[in-house]
Formats: sequence, C-alpha cells, structure tokens
Amino acid sequence: MADLTPLSDIGEFALIRRLQQKIEHRQPSTVLGIGDDAAIIAPAADHEVVVSTDLLVEGIHFDLMFCPLRHLGYKAVAVNVSDIAAMNAQPTQLVVALSTGPRFTVEAIEELYAGMRLACEAYGVDLVGGDTTSSRGGLTLAITALGQVPAGQAVRRSGGKPTDILCVSGDLGGAFLGLQVLEREKQAFLADPETQPELGNYEYVVQRQLKPEARLDIIHELRELGVTPTSMIDISDGLASEVMHLCAASGTGARLFSEFLPLANPTLEAAAEFNLDPITCALNGGEDYELLFTVPVADHAKIKNHPDITVIGHLTERDDAVNLITKGGQAVPLQAQGWTAF
Repeated sequence: MADLTPLSDIGEFALIRRLQQKIEHRQPSTVLGIGDDAAIIAPAADHEVVVSTDLLVEGIHFDLMFCPLRHLGYKAVAVNVSDIAAMNAQPTQLVVALSTGPRFTVEAIEELYAGMRLACEAYGVDLVGGDTTSSRGGLTLAITALGQVPAGQAVRRSGGKPTDILCVSGDLGGAFLGLQVLEREKQAFLADPETQPELGNYEYVVQRQLKPEARLDIIHELRELGVTPTSMIDISDGLASEVMHLCAASGTGARLFSEFLPLANPTLEAAAEFNLDPITCALNGGEDYELLFTVPVADHAKIKNHPDITVIGHLTERDDAVNLITKGGQAVPLQAQGWTAF
C-alpha cells in the first residue's frame, strides 16, 4: 500500500488547491468557483434562487465502519440535491465545509471528494467553495446547495388542498432495512474481526442506505407531463413524518392507505428476515429520499401510468386528521416515529 499523507504535511491551502484541480464547472450561472474569498453566481433572469443546508456528523448521521468515504461523499451531495428537487427546482451549485481529526489523511479526504464529484457530475451541480478546519472529534460535513426555479414555480409544503392526490416516487423502507443489515454485520465484525461481511443477498437495500439518489428525474418527468405538484417534500425522516409536515403546512388532514405503499421485493425479504413489519419500515424508517407530493385530482390521468409514481392516498379537510387506512378499512391515527434530530 502506498504511503498515506497526514493532512498536517500539506496544510489547509495546499489541500484546497489539490482538491480544486479535479473540480469541473458545468453551470452557466457559475462565474467564479473555488479560489477566491467567495464564489460568484449569476442566476438566470426571471428565476428565483433556492438554498438548503445539511449538517452530517460522524456517529450521528453516518458510521465509517461500514460507510466508505466515496459513498459518503456521494450521499452528502445527493441528500442536499433532494431538498432542492423537493422545491421543484434545478440544483446548480454546492458549497462544502468540513472539519476533521488527525486520523484522516490527504488521500482519505480526496476519496471523500471523489464521491462528491461523481454526484456533482450525475446531477449537473458545480462545487464552488467551502471551508476546511481541524477537529478534536470525528468528521463533520456542512453542505449548502443552491438551485434555480422559474419565478413563481417553486413548490412549497403549504400548497396542498383537500381532495388532492397524495403521491410518492420510487419505493420505501429499503434504506432502513439496509441500515439494519449493515449494523448486524458491524456487530459480527466487532465480535470477530476475522468475519467477512455477508452482503451479497442485500445489495438493493444496502445501496438504498449507502448511495441514495435524489429524484431529479421525477421533477423533470412531471414537467414533461404538464403536472405541477401543489405541495412537495422529500422523504428523509420517514414517510409518516413527512406526511404530517406536509399536512401541517397545508392545513389539511390526509388518508394514507397501507395497501398502496410501494415496497420492493428485497425490502420485503429483508423485513421478514429481521422480523420487522415492512409497513412500519416504510412509515418510520427514513433516508429513502423519495419525493412525497400532491397533485389535483384532475391530473390523475397524467400520472396514473407512470411506472415510478404511486398514488398512496389523498388529502382531506383538517378536521379529519391524518390517518393510515389499513387493509381492513380501519382508520389509525398516523404517528411520526422516524428520525428526530435531538
């Protein structure tokens, strides 16, 4: 193995120059990127700028025992792009700040940034700046994403109306089951470091956890179908939590049908192995980064045949509350039991 370089050997500015050499710009709105006191961005005329920030802390949001640095870099970008997509906007630029302890080498940080560059390329985003500093703890990433949307076309959480159809992209619960697999393999390794991880049968759910994808494709496809969501949010903390956020902002209730929740076969198989209810995993697991959105009933015909959009319920009047409707027709008040920050 090649010798690894301590960060202290080259210092902050040499590290930045080293990382900067491999960064390409794709957005016409990027006037100046890394290398000055600040980036310069020139938004298109008649567009609004949307901004979102996420903080990722080692030991809280990720575990480097089973999360490769390249995957972490990719995921860190994807989850921020997902927030921009949830506003019906096109992501354009990204600013990354990180603090790290002495156990990380120059090569380790380059591997982290390699994942970020892959995601930036996939989503057409420019990495235009940030900051680096030392830490007495682990690795912390703070990422700010910027995007643009035509004036007046941003979709908020607050636009849903009673009778609007409640839709979700993709499938749910896989990321949570992937985390269960990875945690199990971590415990097996800690008990016996000679143990080899057994991930072959769990490729789908593990990828859903380690390398989620922001659903920009859904945003573009809805636009092509002539459908503008009335409200939208990305599913980071669990479906139940996001439905309740959307309803609270829109001033509505909702009826969510358990039998319509999209669950992939690998998710069902993993849930059975862990003796977990897949519906509970879908409702409360989190980190799926799919889009939850509402559309008017009149647009149902435009989306009903889309292979990656599922109608899971509808909004109601606020007085009807937020209920999960079981296969037997029983209304169960929905409770958010997903991720909480504190």
